[in-house]
Amino acid sequence: MGVAMPSKVTPAAITRSRQMRRNLTGGEAKLWSELKQFRRLYGLHVRRQVPIGPYFADFAIQSRKLIIELDGEHHYQPGGLERDMKRDAWLSELGYRTLRITTGELSENLDGCIETILRELGLA
Repeated sequence: MGVAMPSKVTPAAITRSRQMRRNLTGGEAKLWSELKQFRRLYGLHVRRQVPIGPYFADFAIQSRKLIIELDGEHHYQPGGLERDMKRDAWLSELGYRTLRITTGELSENLDGCIETILRELGLA
């Protein structure tokens, strides 16, 4: 069989996405303040809380097929890593790469996290 195609975005997913955008975590807000400048600086449109199939990406640069996930503690609790692997594999079938940044990395070294993203995009 071929690659799984994402379904159309449902009204429920749009509503959930909007709610998630209004309620960013502290780390997501901090990262978003940097990523939203990518359009002006690099010509790249970064979207936040993007519904892709059954999942929501924290941030996505769809023109480059890059998803940026900000992982907090719940990602490292039982089942969290397994869910993330399943999700990443599904998104990979659509051609997306997932870059994971921990909230600890972000709070300790925001500039380093931005540099990692730029390297992943081939811009650094």
